[in-house]
Amino acid sequence: MAKTDSTGSTWRYRWAHRQNVRRVSTYRGAEAAWRRRDDELRRLRALAADFQGSAAAGAGLALELAADEVVLWALPAAQLVEVRHSTVLPAPDLTVAPRTGQLRPRRPDGVRVTDAGMAVITSRRLVLLGGRGRRDWAYGRITGLAHDPAAPVTLIQVLDRRSTSGLLLPTDATPDFRFKLTLAFADAIEQRAAVIAQLDELIAEHAQLKPFRPAAATPGQARLSSLVPGGRRTIAVAAAIALLVPAALIESDPSDPTGGAEVAVAATPAPTTSAAPARIRQAGPALALKTPPPKPTQSPRPSPSATQRSRCGGPENPLGYGFCGGTRIRKPAAEVCDWFDCVPQFWAGRGYLVQCRDGSVSLAGGRSHACAEHQGVRRTITK
Repeated sequence: MAKTDSTGSTWRYRWAHRQNVRRVSTYRGAEAAWRRRDDELRRLRALAADFQGSAAAGAGLALELAADEVVLWALPAAQLVEVRHSTVLPAPDLTVAPRTGQLRPRRPDGVRVTDAGMAVITSRRLVLLGGRGRRDWAYGRITGLAHDPAAPVTLIQVLDRRSTSGLLLPTDATPDFRFKLTLAFADAIEQRAAVIAQLDELIAEHAQLKPFRPAAATPGQARLSSLVPGGRRTIAVAAAIALLVPAALIESDPSDPTGGAEVAVAATPAPTTSAAPARIRQAGPALALKTPPPKPTQSPRPSPSATQRSRCGGPENPLGYGFCGGTRIRKPAAEVCDWFDCVPQFWAGRGYLVQCRDGSVSLAGGRSHACAEHQGVRRTITK
């Protein structure tokens, strides 16, 4: 037997079921993405605490180690690149930048490959053991270091070379190489604790972004607009058309069928009798002005409703949300996505409500990644 509400209909239950399926799917996707990032941060934290090398790891390499030097990491597939003309690179720092996207296996313009061989990270330097010789970058002589955000290229400037050189690595090994190079450089200046503290801060901040399970939608929350194909958008478009069409008709100025300009018409004199005075018989034809009928008075345009003005352009909603300024909304109502076009994984956001430039709504206001995939933040939604 089908469930019905007090009106005897079942559409409210179908609406609630669709809403709950969509909310759970969005939540699960956000939770899985959060879990992957959490696991990655904790793996890096453990690696930073236990990252060590040994002199035995350099056995068999064509590399002579100093007395206190150990091998920390080695990669057999690396290419030496050079840039003849380049700007001054930023000084090396200990920032553990989060991965923002996939690296593309390409070589940037102006960068040429000059050799290939094995890349080795030691406690004192970065080395390339290539087919044409050896290239060293001692940590104490590095003046500039930059990782390309889109390509697996790391460029390095040192004191005793005029040209800029670096390494081109396989895309899957690049993130690990960059993190271990940062650890090795931090060890060289006795600042590994700063890297570990930075990772602890990232883990704590990420823990606050953990998505929460959305509240379940109930049949009582369904609105009649759900019965219209397209929902509230269709209703909004129809309402806009209903307002614009009369205004367009009123603004239009149809031409006067009788002619807009004054027309001079010759008035035919009335027939006179022979007994009429001579002054009347001598009167010539007179000109009479024909005046067109007055134009209809334009009625004023229909003004927006008081409800629309109070939202300052925000969509119709019973929540009181709009763009007029006021209190930022950090805990929106469960039915906010029924009135606003929410971005995917909306409930995974941790911030306040903002509208993106493509019209969608995000709950990541105040975060650096807010509306990153929707052309950026346009304005804040307030109540």
